Amino acid sequence: MEDERGALIQKLIDIVNEISTISDYRCTVKKQYCNLARRLKLLTPMLEEIRDSKDLVPEESFKALTSLKEALESARDLLRFGSEGSKIYLVLERDQIMNRFQEVTTHLEQALGGVSYEKLDISDEVKEQVELVLSQFRRAKGRVDAPDVELYEDLLTLYLYNKINDSAVDPDYPVLLRRLAEKLQLKGITDLTQESLALHEMVLSVGGDPGERIEKMSMLLKRIKDFMLTEILDMDPPTTEKSIPSGCAGEASMEGIHKSPVIPDDFRCPISLELMTDPVIVSTGQTYERSCIEKWLEAGHGTCPKTQQTLTSTALTPNYVLRSLIAQWCEANGVEPPKRPSPRPRKISACSPAERKKIESLLCKLTSGNPEDQRSAAGEIRLLAKRNADNRVAIAEVGAIPLLVGLLSTPDSRTQEHAVTALLNLSICEDNKGSIMSAVPGIVQVLKKGSMEARENAAATLFSLSVVDENKVTIGSIGAIPPLVTLLSEGTQRGKKDAATALFNLCIYQGNKGKAVRAGVVPTLMRLVTEPHGGMVDEALAILAILSSHHEGKAAIGAAEAVPFLVEVIGTGSPRNKENAAAVLVHLCGGDQHHMVEAQELGVMGPLVDLAQNGTERGKRKAAQLLERMNRFVEQQKLAQAQAETQVQTQSHN
Repeated sequence: MEDERGALIQKLIDIVNEISTISDYRCTVKKQYCNLARRLKLLTPMLEEIRDSKDLVPEESFKALTSLKEALESARDLLRFGSEGSKIYLVLERDQIMNRFQEVTTHLEQALGGVSYEKLDISDEVKEQVELVLSQFRRAKGRVDAPDVELYEDLLTLYLYNKINDSAVDPDYPVLLRRLAEKLQLKGITDLTQESLALHEMVLSVGGDPGERIEKMSMLLKRIKDFMLTEILDMDPPTTEKSIPSGCAGEASMEGIHKSPVIPDDFRCPISLELMTDPVIVSTGQTYERSCIEKWLEAGHGTCPKTQQTLTSTALTPNYVLRSLIAQWCEANGVEPPKRPSPRPRKISACSPAERKKIESLLCKLTSGNPEDQRSAAGEIRLLAKRNADNRVAIAEVGAIPLLVGLLSTPDSRTQEHAVTALLNLSICEDNKGSIMSAVPGIVQVLKKGSMEARENAAATLFSLSVVDENKVTIGSIGAIPPLVTLLSEGTQRGKKDAATALFNLCIYQGNKGKAVRAGVVPTLMRLVTEPHGGMVDEALAILAILSSHHEGKAAIGAAEAVPFLVEVIGTGSPRNKENAAAVLVHLCGGDQHHMVEAQELGVMGPLVDLAQNGTERGKRKAAQLLERMNRFVEQQKLAQAQAETQVQTQSHN
């Protein structure tokens, strides 16, 4: 019993010491996480006095301390995620994070409250300190900081908002991206790389089906990343080669010898010191050229060459952030971009032998021709693909995707549901998207005629595939947009949201906007925004905003008599909805006096002035554009009226 007590107390001390080493909490949870860590550090003196005491710990207190160990382990994991986890995830999933935070703090308070301090051999000073910690936990119960609503809404807007058309970027788009980069503190290559790595770790570890959430977060990071890489290049003009000897610099300049640009250290592989062509991240967070680190690992090394830390995994994560930055740097400096080597065949060795064997047996069932075997196999593959990234790679490697595509046309609705959902889960893996594109005609048929669950998952799959820009064109040309509009109209709440996200993503491509309008999306969107408690106003307004830049979309929105609704939203909507409504109205009023007059008569000027002063940055700009356009129209009306009056007076004198 004494040994057990000693081991428990030492474990408690070790966990608190681990917590003490965690720092640099993400901006979105910084205050509460810092407070939690600070309180837990104050427990160290109590634990050390119990450890050094010769008295036995009472049974009741021993149980409470055992519970405290579990609570501290949960707190350590929570704090570690608050320090190392994805910043974008911490914002979008704030409610879930805060619920977990409350569960952990409640568990800590209960465990600490169960210790009989008066029966322990600890000093009065330490008892007072622990009582202080306990009282702080009780006061903090249920209390959370107000969330940064604008940051959350900015991320949602970025998710449903991209380039307005093919030839120009909306001037508010970079403002939104810059604001997000600053608030999320994603300003440099290190920040962006760490966020990429954090998202990758989530793909490997998150429970449940990560598909939509991870795709959403990856897209958000990609847009912020692309913008920040351009900013970094603009801020850092090309430098000259430092390796030219100083004594030769004058001669080189005189003879007009071109100086080679310096390769930034971050672009060189730490092993070869050459410009990287295929940078990958290892488990310690360091980046290497793929071929170099693969040779290192194949030689039997289990450590990181740069830090000498033991690698917890041999998985290599592509560093897309750095690859983009290297390519842009090469272009800006007139350097031939490094050619990536032909990819080596993917291995499924990361998949456990048991799961690999299971996947191979499921493949046999898929090819058996027995409907029951096919149904059960598709269902199991659906679950395996949902579980982790290694399974997704392995399932694709053994050739399951074409077989699943074939099952999309099966008359058995359950088999069809399993097949389309398995393809959705497999599409989370970027390398699988190209193979799954062959399934788009079948997915569209499921979207038209499948069960509601199958239709919803078909819509989600199309959204996942359309993340790749060139796929937007293909998906639109195969006829996916009309059945998506139908699902948007008659689906469940989840189905409507799946259809809305897919439609928005597809309509980023200018050529798909007309298809959506001709499929009747505008009347459907107008019904959604006017449904009481419909819950689709945000998505519908975002789609209307992107369609309003297209001539057919603008005409359809005008014909749907949207102006009264838009004016109402500008006056009473959420900050993000106000700016989207103003964006639509800007396009409607462009060259159309009828809509401008109607908006004025409905009293839009007052809400516009308020939006121009107190709205989001984009909202302010859109409101200013509208006010300028309307004021100019009023001045033109006054001038025309004055000219008419002058003409009448002249005629009367004559």
